[in-house]
Parts: sequence; structure tokens; C-alpha cells
Amino acid sequence: MALFKKDSKKEVATGGSQDLSWVIIAPRITEKAAMVSGNNVFTFDVATRSNKIQIKQAIIEKYGVTPVSVNVINQQARKTIKRGRKVHEKGTKKAMVTLKQGDTIELA
Repeated sequence: MALFKKDSKKEVATGGSQDLSWVIIAPRITEKAAMVSGNNVFTFDVATRSNKIQIKQAIIEKYGVTPVSVNVINQQARKTIKRGRKVHEKGTKKAMVTLKQGDTIELA
């Protein structure tokens, strides 16, 4: 008889009652994010290992609003030259969260 381990990645992907404070790093406050926020779309920097389900649950937990949709954008890692030295900039992930009409998030 074989014993099976629970895969921790699958438990995280399914949601459940867990602490999701690590998912949202910070709200992304830029000119482009401010222009889009007029359409009830708010932009956040999120952890690179998070997925859409976790981001949606973290928004519900932290701000008390239910997102209609979550779009995720991965920015790839890249190598650049700064001050004559080669520098490795790590990749990031941002999420654009759409709320239903009338809902809002106070970021300031």
C-alpha cells in the first residue's frame, strides 16, 4: 500500500482558508494605473508565485470588495548595463483587478 503526500502547490492553487497576506505586495500608483482606475480597474504589484485565484481571494480579504475579473501581467527578468556594470533585474508580476460598477478601493 502506497502512501501519498499532499502536494502543497495544489493546496495553494485551490484556495481554502489560508493566510493570503503575502500575495499583494503594494498598489501600483503610476500615471497609466491612474488613467485606467477611472474604469474601475485597479493595479497591484503581486508576488511572482501567486495565481489569479489567490489574487482574487486576497483582494476580497484585504479590501472587502469582490473583483469581476483579474488580469495578470508577467514582466520577464532582464540583464542591463548600469554605470558600466552588468546588472540582473528580477522579473515582477502585476495584476489588474476589475471591480463592478459602484465598488471602489481607497489606495491613499
